[in-house]
Amino acid sequence: MEREGPHFIGLHELFDKVAEKLEEFTDDIAERAVELGGVALGTIQIVAKHSRLDAYPLNSASGKEHVAALSGALAKFGASTRTAIDTASKAGDADTADLFTEVSQGVDKLLWMVEAHAQSKE
Repeated sequence: MEREGPHFIGLHELFDKVAEKLEEFTDDIAERAVELGGVALGTIQIVAKHSRLDAYPLNSASGKEHVAALSGALAKFGASTRTAIDTASKAGDADTADLFTEVSQGVDKLLWMVEAHAQSKE
């Protein structure tokens, strides 16, 4: 992310908020997996290996590029979450479907916030 400029603080605060919310979502999903008898495999290595998200572009230099990358990742995560809602519903697990619905709504809100920033002049 840009280390200076008129949008640095705003982007920094926005990205911190996104990271905080995503951490809450992943914690809730991991707790649900354990409640269902699974094991939460949450090490960095395992998460990176099994992630459906594209690797974050390390060559992004401008705030606009970072916003675009984050928007794309959030959109893909939101789509994956909606698939999880359908999967849980088909399995008859209303509680898990409800959890993924809450996550989906939260991700949609984050995506809206990030995309709103993209509309601002840079």
